[in-house]
Amino acid sequence: MRVALGVTAIALAAMFAAPAAAEERITFTLNWVTAGEHAAIYWAKHAGWFKEAGIDFVIEQGQGSGVAAQRVGAGASNMGIADLGTAMVAKGAGADLTAVMSVYAKTPYRFYWLASSGIKDLADFPGHKFGNPPGDAARAMWPALAGVNKMDANSIEWVNIAANAKASSMASGAIQGTTYFANYHHVMANAFGDDLRWFDWSDKGLNPYGNSILANGTFLKAHKELVGKAVKILQRAYLHCAEKREECVAILPEYASGLVVKNEQANWNVTVDLMADKFSTTKGLGYFDPDRVAADYKLVSTYFKVAQPFDPATFYSNEFIDPAVRMIAPKQ
Repeated sequence: MRVALGVTAIALAAMFAAPAAAEERITFTLNWVTAGEHAAIYWAKHAGWFKEAGIDFVIEQGQGSGVAAQRVGAGASNMGIADLGTAMVAKGAGADLTAVMSVYAKTPYRFYWLASSGIKDLADFPGHKFGNPPGDAARAMWPALAGVNKMDANSIEWVNIAANAKASSMASGAIQGTTYFANYHHVMANAFGDDLRWFDWSDKGLNPYGNSILANGTFLKAHKELVGKAVKILQRAYLHCAEKREECVAILPEYASGLVVKNEQANWNVTVDLMADKFSTTKGLGYFDPDRVAADYKLVSTYFKVAQPFDPATFYSNEFIDPAVRMIAPKQ
């Protein structure tokens, strides 16, 4: 009996002394700095969902979709967020990318200007200055919008400005207009009030997929199960935060000081609307419609120089999407 008890004690001691299984790391680059649109990502981290799955999920700040796509495509980051069309351009330039989940099923692109500038609509844009960071997704996609509307893409002048200088640059007259994602409307509305004018790109004939979750292709091949876990966690988080909006946004100041919860709540509310379409609500949150991806590729290849053409069917995967996790229908 003493021998049995001794063996049991040794076994228990060995069990408790054994180190916990090491977490597998995923570095994840945002499209921009932390904001309301990222509430679901931070909620999953805050709630411990990544940790429970054995993932050390490291969030890195972004500098635009172009930069995020380049970082993930070069393997400097394992995963990240970028506008899908911008990511396609990067893929054509040699970036090693696979889109594994759609976030914005509707395009978030919006042009802004002031009524006092004399601009009334898109037809009045030629000859004016518009400001954006070089890596901005909408700036990269402008030639496509111009082409759809039979305009010369070079008819407007782009001025390089910082992402947080859009409103101040318009106010000073350094630029006459800019682009913003629709979920940042509150920034412009608070700055300009009734003088503000805008239109959604979808109203001008262009509605490509927006922000999507990307994975480095080489990392995906080597860590397929890990990426699959991360995608399913993100699906759950986006759905949870679509249903529990205030709860998710409230934790953001813990990760980025200076955020105003009211503003980020407005950002997230619009983000939720952008996530809903007939596929995300029936096929699974984050599901890519093959026909739309093909159409987006045709758009990109028409208006951009794709140095290395590729089959759009190889650019994305719905493999990791759980069809049981479906986006809620938009509020009417």
